[in-house]
Amino acid sequence: MRGSMDNQQKPGSNNNRGLLIKVAVTALVAGLLGGGIAYGGANYISNRDTTSVPAGSNKSGTASTSNMKVNVSSQASKAFSNVKDSVVSVINLQKQSQSSNSLAGIFGGGNDSNSSSSSDGKLQASSEGSGVIYKKAGNSAYIVTNNHVVSGSNALEVIMSNGKKIDAKLVGKDAITDLAVLKVNSAEVSKVASFGNSDNIKVGETALAIGSPLGSQYATSLTEGIISAKKRTVATTDEATNQQTGNATVIQTDAAINPGNSGGPLINLAGQVIGINSMKLASSNSGTSVEGMGFAIPSNEVVSVINQLIKNGKIVRPALGIKYVDLSEISKSQQKSILKLPSSVENGVVVMETPSASTPAGRSGIKKYDVITALDGKKISTNSTLRDLLYKYKVDDTVTLTYYHNGNQKTTKVKLTETTSQLNR
Repeated sequence: MRGSMDNQQKPGSNNNRGLLIKVAVTALVAGLLGGGIAYGGANYISNRDTTSVPAGSNKSGTASTSNMKVNVSSQASKAFSNVKDSVVSVINLQKQSQSSNSLAGIFGGGNDSNSSSSSDGKLQASSEGSGVIYKKAGNSAYIVTNNHVVSGSNALEVIMSNGKKIDAKLVGKDAITDLAVLKVNSAEVSKVASFGNSDNIKVGETALAIGSPLGSQYATSLTEGIISAKKRTVATTDEATNQQTGNATVIQTDAAINPGNSGGPLINLAGQVIGINSMKLASSNSGTSVEGMGFAIPSNEVVSVINQLIKNGKIVRPALGIKYVDLSEISKSQQKSILKLPSSVENGVVVMETPSASTPAGRSGIKKYDVITALDGKKISTNSTLRDLLYKYKVDDTVTLTYYHNGNQKTTKVKLTETTSQLNR
């Protein structure tokens, strides 16, 4: 899971003790029900009717099905029929590594420091996800999926709803929003999906998720639930470092979203795509198992990102040009002795290297060990907050930084330049 929720129950709290009591009672009831009705059970057995089972042929026990036809058509099934042919499976193909240790190759052993390996040029399926075709123009068709579905690929394939496998080309991707756009030949495309307005959804309305949970063998699977929250803020993490990189505002749903559903559409009962399924919460920070908490990128954000990826192949964002860490990672003693911070300063980010003179921060006089506490008057509590605040601006915008230098509070204006990578570089 790429996100985590705030305000989780802590082990040993009063709420958890209450939960344990409830679990114990539930277990007791389940035990009684599972073993049959406890009270009077012995009495029933001792006084049961002893009428014998009839002898003879069992031909009279045959059964038949009814000819009655039931119309089970619903708005959900109509919405599914409207979208299903535009949903595809996305196959991430990567070059196969061939280890010098033949046993490791046979048994699927990975590379390690004691064995040499090389690519033999062959591609194999590394992972699978989902996607949805949203545009057909001439002989081209375009698919939106998740960045993490296509990340690390050497080639991409798409399995259409009719089962035919075709090649796909990456148009552009963005790790921050976890979105990517693919291009395929439109010859096999019979249906495209349309986007709804995610601002118009309501908590409690029906939501349908379509995709390939656990892979293409379960392609075009449909699950149903409701919108649990319109705008839920979850933390996002870097898959490689497992470090928090920011926060995402997403749609929360209890429609089942499983591995392989990533990149598939979340739709409303009108058959419109209102989100792209991206993640699920499987357990809390305390280890509690969680069910029915899936998250989708809102369609309004998806459309905005798609259009930028089609135009530029990347998302252009503003940058300060600094490398930093959160103030909480610095010990209190070093905050006082090295940073010379007043004790009243508790939150901010610490510049860890003197910025280059060619960067926005460098031109504005920011130095190593300066502590940035606010951007345009908005307080910074963590490095993810700084990034989230910064990405609300455009390239060439000018912002005011509040920071501490040798214990003295200062402000400076910074004109932002563009970057295609993370801010913390």
